[in-house]
Amino acid sequence: MLSQLSNAASDVAALYGEHHPWLLGWLRRKLGGSDHAADLAQDTFVRVLTAQTEQRALVLREPRAYLTTVARNLLINHVQRLSLEQAWLDAMAQLPEPMAPSPEQQLLILETLHQIDAMLDGLPPKVREAFLLSQLDGLTYAQVAQQLGVTDRTVKRYMAQAFAQCILLAI
Repeated sequence: MLSQLSNAASDVAALYGEHHPWLLGWLRRKLGGSDHAADLAQDTFVRVLTAQTEQRALVLREPRAYLTTVARNLLINHVQRLSLEQAWLDAMAQLPEPMAPSPEQQLLILETLHQIDAMLDGLPPKVREAFLLSQLDGLTYAQVAQQLGVTDRTVKRYMAQAFAQCILLAI
């Protein structure tokens, strides 16, 4: 096991040495020269290392295509996170000062929003839609079923799956 981990690390180190400058440049172009490019490049290689140790040996025939796919997914998550944060900050700016949360509360709320976003992102699209229609729009299960074109029983199954994700989030 230890030798597999060290082999995986050396494989990723070689991949890193060979492709990190290229990936960093690609991310800088995508982000308009943002400082976040270096963080996302590092996160990309961490994901590759994690995938390699979980799957034992990751054979990459097209390493740049694989790195681009991993980095693109991380970039999408980054942009979504920034968008979520900005929407929340805009909403907070509308509050009168005495009602505004403290900086500590703001940080906790942002962390919670990121966790909820990740939980929702992990759900299949129909399950996510049913959950949002029920919890945010206040629709009954029957109304959700009608809107999604599924049975009440299916909506109950979707909601059970979504609530199971919520419980995992709370753990």
